[in-house]
Amino acid sequence: MTQTNKDILTILGTSIKLGESKEVNFDVANLHTSTSVNVPVIVERAKKSGPTVLFTAGIHGDEVNGVEIVRQLIAKGINKPKRGTIICMPVINVFGFINLKREFPDGRDLNRVFPGTPTGSLASRVAYKLTHDIIPHVDIIIDFHTGGSGRFNAPQLRFSKENTKLNDLAKAFGAPFVLYSKNLSKSFRTTCYKLGKSLLLFEGGKSFHIDDIVTNSGVNGCKRILKHLGMLNINFKAYAPKKNCVFIDESRWKRAKYSGMFKASVKIGDHVEKRDILGNITDPYGKFNYSVKAENSGYIINVNESPIVYQGDALFHISTKLH
Repeated sequence: MTQTNKDILTILGTSIKLGESKEVNFDVANLHTSTSVNVPVIVERAKKSGPTVLFTAGIHGDEVNGVEIVRQLIAKGINKPKRGTIICMPVINVFGFINLKREFPDGRDLNRVFPGTPTGSLASRVAYKLTHDIIPHVDIIIDFHTGGSGRFNAPQLRFSKENTKLNDLAKAFGAPFVLYSKNLSKSFRTTCYKLGKSLLLFEGGKSFHIDDIVTNSGVNGCKRILKHLGMLNINFKAYAPKKNCVFIDESRWKRAKYSGMFKASVKIGDHVEKRDILGNITDPYGKFNYSVKAENSGYIINVNESPIVYQGDALFHISTKLH
């Protein structure tokens, strides 16, 4: 079979034909020691043409659970498609990953500098390169994130309610929850939306932590998406989720009324009723015990797992209106 120009993917200066597998380098800058930093981009192409799906993680360097999900996709061979192309970028912010920090060495949050500029800050240059050298080649992006500051997210997908074409993809993914949320200014998600690319943002777990339930939810969701697109390799099966996905229109944070030691008494994904006790705030001396109660009925989609909280800290994220 003769390969046409349409069948050849040229990415980061490397040409990849149908049926080929290659690892290319997303090179931006060296470390301050002059040591080169390789950010591998793993490209797997089937012999048969089809959609191009990009799996990304590590936009925030401390969100390792997403990195683990994409790692498993590669290690298990799930990223070898039956048709089309799968691109994996397990660690985009490799500088933060090396230093176990959310931000880049320049202190900037990569997810707030898109689409970036070629002469700006280090984070901005990475955003620009991702926007101009990777995104134009893909059709669908699944971007993996976690909660931060000790707050544990239930496995969930996020996208704007106006982007209705993502509803079918979200149902195919089968995460426990979909949280409709507005596109944030200068975020990766907003940039992809403006470029007409379909992006599902997956949130699950918390920073500096790998959770098996969250990881399994992410990996199985990816298999379902690939099956939905006719791309899943015949060596794998995509089982339907045990429960239907809950679509959430609105939600609110329950915040700490007092500072103290905190312990939650409900679990991620639980459905609670108004005035149910969600947890307790106490003091170290056994003189104070405050019960945190739900202000409305809904699903618990985030729990603060920090043992110490301050007045005003976010304790629980609770759905208020279902779709």
